[in-house]
Amino acid sequence: MTSRIANTSDCVIHCSRLPEYRAPFGALATGSTVELNIDAYVTVDEIVLCYAYGLYGLSYNELRCHKNEKVPNRWSCRLRMPAEPGLLFYWFCIRSKDSDIEAIVDPQYHNLLYRKFDEGRTYLYYVASWEGKDGKGKFAFSAPQVGVFEEKYPHAFQITVYEEGFVTPDWMKGAVMYQIFPDRFFRGSDYSFAKMEETGNSRLERIFHEDWDEDVDIDGKPQTGYLACDFYGGTLMGIAEKTEYLQSLNVDVLYLNPICEARSNHRYDTADYMNVDPILGGKQGYKAFSSVMHDKGIRYIVDGVFSHTGADSRYFNKYGRYEEPGAYSAFAEGKDSRFASWYSFRRGENGAVEYDSWWGFPELPNVKEDDLSYREYILGDHGVVAGWLRGGASGIRLDVSDELPDSFLREMRSCVKKASRGDGLVLGEVWEEVTTKISYGNYRDFAFGRTHDTVMGYPFREALISFLRGETDAHTWCLTMEKYRENLPDQMYYCMMNLISSHDVPRAITELAGPPDPGSREDQKKIVLSKHMKSRGAALMKMAFAVQMLYPGCACTYYGDEIGMDGYRDPFNRRTYPWGKEASWQKDLLETFRALSGLRRQYGVLRCGDIRMILAESDDLIFERFLDDEGKDHFGTPCEGPKKILCILNRSDKIKLLVQMDESARVVAVEHIADIFSGTGDTKCVISSLEAPVNKVEVRPLSVCVYIIK
Repeated sequence: MTSRIANTSDCVIHCSRLPEYRAPFGALATGSTVELNIDAYVTVDEIVLCYAYGLYGLSYNELRCHKNEKVPNRWSCRLRMPAEPGLLFYWFCIRSKDSDIEAIVDPQYHNLLYRKFDEGRTYLYYVASWEGKDGKGKFAFSAPQVGVFEEKYPHAFQITVYEEGFVTPDWMKGAVMYQIFPDRFFRGSDYSFAKMEETGNSRLERIFHEDWDEDVDIDGKPQTGYLACDFYGGTLMGIAEKTEYLQSLNVDVLYLNPICEARSNHRYDTADYMNVDPILGGKQGYKAFSSVMHDKGIRYIVDGVFSHTGADSRYFNKYGRYEEPGAYSAFAEGKDSRFASWYSFRRGENGAVEYDSWWGFPELPNVKEDDLSYREYILGDHGVVAGWLRGGASGIRLDVSDELPDSFLREMRSCVKKASRGDGLVLGEVWEEVTTKISYGNYRDFAFGRTHDTVMGYPFREALISFLRGETDAHTWCLTMEKYRENLPDQMYYCMMNLISSHDVPRAITELAGPPDPGSREDQKKIVLSKHMKSRGAALMKMAFAVQMLYPGCACTYYGDEIGMDGYRDPFNRRTYPWGKEASWQKDLLETFRALSGLRRQYGVLRCGDIRMILAESDDLIFERFLDDEGKDHFGTPCEGPKKILCILNRSDKIKLLVQMDESARVVAVEHIADIFSGTGDTKCVISSLEAPVNKVEVRPLSVCVYIIK
């Protein structure tokens, strides 16, 4: 609505990311205090801070600002944060006589102003603008709507209020993570095709690939149809036997898709939480894997699926595969089962057995997470989660975390911290902006220090992919990331799982350079990236890796992305790793990945150093990570090595970027020169150390330069 204001919005200013207007910056601990300032270069009677806070319900209040005696035209107030974690939304209401407010607003919009006739005054609101630099706000004719069921417009400024004392594992902050889909990574020395085939004796729907390079199945067996039940025989020992490769990628922690016994290859249909899938090597293979990871200094987290189980599981046991009666037969036949209370059953109109299932899939019956016997089984001192952590895992990734009750998640966090002596990680699958995530009619307790340590960074992925594809510009990317930084608690922000691919989305190179998703699996299977697509895609992947590795958070790479494996959605994003068959362009991409991930291993500034956006316009993105004058990071920890690392990225495929720097390696000017990307692999990721001043830096089209500034 800024366009409806006659005078520019600079006549009133509040920038939520600048310390002169809001201090301290960003999310705040419970009970802490924030100083809020707003400058008004117009005549007004009163400026009132309006705020609403809470989580499961919001309380609305007002606080009158006072004129600042030290700074002319400034109005100020001081606000203590609530004692309970949650959200605090705020905005300003400017109140004055009609003529004062009308002087700000274009006459043709005077009829939109809110008149308080009993006061003889007119109100004008100052609200958040997601397009505003440094969090600068704008005018609005009505107050923001912030309730769960309201439309959220106009926007309010936000302060995330987290539990005092909230800390996340230091090993996750700035880590390099590598995600592995176990069946498709590597067949270990314990692999046997005959043993794998034996598991199909009782599971006739299974398909076994003897040829590692054979494409994924999309049809299933004629009698069953597609059930994601084709297997290649990757094992946990296969992962362990590739530790030298993982170390060459500078991996700190592995994230494993589910490894519990299950019917399908993805194993999100858990059959037995207490048993490792025999195809992966069983319990003995897991113990050997865990021992190797410990010896090599590589942590790992496991995938926990606690909103549902498989219908073909020892708990539900719909098909009678397990000896002990399950919940299904307890309801259908009246048998006694210790799992009977875990699920919700009913009889249909025709008397058929019906039950709640995940998104309507009958093979994935929902569990009742509030059932205390289920909670004891999963979260008890001798339960599933404690067992995995004591067995060597460093944390749990929670599948569909936003579908689990907040009380279950709070108990989960307590269980993980107790079993790991405070060092374990709780990572949630939440796709949306985590601080204001709404589901089941409430803002959710995800980012306030009581449930998760961190979540999967899908907003990071979406913003980066969109920018590199040219759908948005650098300015939009910057605004998105700065909002991300402002709203997240520091402890969560520095260990956010920033990914560019996963098992649930198309491969990054396909998203960046491939044709649009054709829809059906049959059509997806037919598409092969052309030589030009691969060349362009590799260049864009290098830039994606650079941003991933240089931006704060945990940089997560989905196995094979480091060599540009392609594919659309499941199952094509879950193909086998092509060991020994990498093309030359893939080897080049791999070396770039190693160089960039190596920077994190080598320089503390990239782990927990602060970030500063220098330039974000059109195709040009320049930002830096830095330590303070004493060589300390964001958390006050002294770091060895350089105090600053500069990233200069040129997304254009038609323009060369020239960056002018002064003697202190500060960017002072940029210019552009026509230069067209040839598509012959001439793009670069330049990494160099600045021992002496450099006048100009040249960044070719679709290229990135990284400067380590001593």
